[in-house]
Amino acid sequence: MNSLVLTPSPTHTTDPRVKAMQSLPINIASGAASGILGAAAGSPFFLIKTRLQSYSPFLPVGTQHLYKSAWDGLGQVYRAEGIRGLFRGVGPAMVRTGFGSSVQLPTYFFAKRRLVRHFDLKEGPALHLLSSAASGMVVCVVMHPPDTIMSRMYNQTGNLYTSAFDCLLKTIKAEGPLALYKGFFAHLARILPHTILTLSLAEQTNKLMRRFEDRILPDRVKEKI
Repeated sequence: MNSLVLTPSPTHTTDPRVKAMQSLPINIASGAASGILGAAAGSPFFLIKTRLQSYSPFLPVGTQHLYKSAWDGLGQVYRAEGIRGLFRGVGPAMVRTGFGSSVQLPTYFFAKRRLVRHFDLKEGPALHLLSSAASGMVVCVVMHPPDTIMSRMYNQTGNLYTSAFDCLLKTIKAEGPLALYKGFFAHLARILPHTILTLSLAEQTNKLMRRFEDRILPDRVKEKI
C-alpha cells in the first residue's frame, strides 16, 4: 500500500499536504509500481504454488507437475529450464498485481467518500467494511483476466503459449471471452476477505499511531509530520 492518510483529521479536507497525498494519479502509479515489483520478485514462488495446487494423482486436470516440496519444485524447474523457466509467466503476473494494486486504494477512498456524502456514514468499522468490500470487488474484476492468463502460463508444459498475448488470444478463440473469468467467484471469495481485513486493520493501525504520536511526540515534531 502506498503512503496515504486513511483516517482523516479535522483538517483532512483542507490540508494541502493531505490533498497532495490523496492525488488519484499518484495513488494509481504508486500502487501499480509496488504491485509490479512485488509480482516480479515473487513470481517463481507463485509458479511453484500454482503447480503444487494443480497436481492430483487421483483426478488429474490439465498439465501435472510432481514436486516433493516447493524447494524441490524450484530445483526441478531450474535444472530443466534455467532462470527463464522460473520466471515463466512473470509478465501476466506483473500485469495482474499491477492492476489490482493500482485500483485498491483509489477505489477504497472513492467508495468511502461516496458513502459519507450520500449515506451520512460516520468514521468507524461499518464505513471501513463497506468501503473495503467495494474495493475488493473492483480489484477482483480488474485482476481476474490477467490472473487466468498467468495461471495457464504457469501450468503449461513446453511452449504451448509463446507469450501472455498469445495465451490471451488462444483462450478467447477457443473458449470465448467469458473464459477469462473462469473461477471468478472462488477468486472473489479469497480476495474479498483479504481486502476487507487489510484495509480495516490499516485504518485501526493508523488510528493507534495517531494516538501514540499525540501522546509521545512533542509539538514541534508533530508539526513536521
